[in-house]
Amino acid sequence: MARTRRTTVRLWRWRSNPLRRRVDVVEAWLVLGAWLCALVGGLIAGLAAAEVVSRSVDRQREERRPVTAVLTENAPERSPTQSVGDDLVWATVRWKTPDGTPRTGEAQVKPEARKGTGTTVWTDRHGTLMAKPLNDAEAVLQAVSAGLLAATGAGGAVWLAAWTVRVRLDRRRMRDWDAEWERADLRWGGRTG
Repeated sequence: MARTRRTTVRLWRWRSNPLRRRVDVVEAWLVLGAWLCALVGGLIAGLAAAEVVSRSVDRQREERRPVTAVLTENAPERSPTQSVGDDLVWATVRWKTPDGTPRTGEAQVKPEARKGTGTTVWTDRHGTLMAKPLNDAEAVLQAVSAGLLAATGAGGAVWLAAWTVRVRLDRRRMRDWDAEWERADLRWGGRTG
């Protein structure tokens, strides 16, 4: 019985009630619309963001290719300030572009690697050094993260707009109540002010 009563109290704006005002019905429709827009809009925004990130990762994989490079100097030792999982250091390497032009740049290599050691670097079609493309797990993680962030942002924006409208409706409701109490006070012989 208590559960039925709570449901009835929550849905009082939808029932015929002598105390129900037009602003109450507007607020009820606003809340329902905000829920629907937040859910559907968040879902659409999340799926769109995940798709954009997924396409970006696919494009990276298509554009970047592994190239063998050679260290031009001995790689430094691992720094004591480096985090435990970071097992690479920066060193100067030389590689050739697709047209055969030699290039030099900084790339991450194993610590203490000797000059002349070969290593794999990633370049674009022009031979410019690029970061290694994301693997499948990293790509999924980025797509899911972007989707969740976009869905949360879209849903939050809808709820912020609905909350703003509800605040204005509450102010209007309070003004209406003040006016009604003033009229009732005059009818009962009281004074205002």
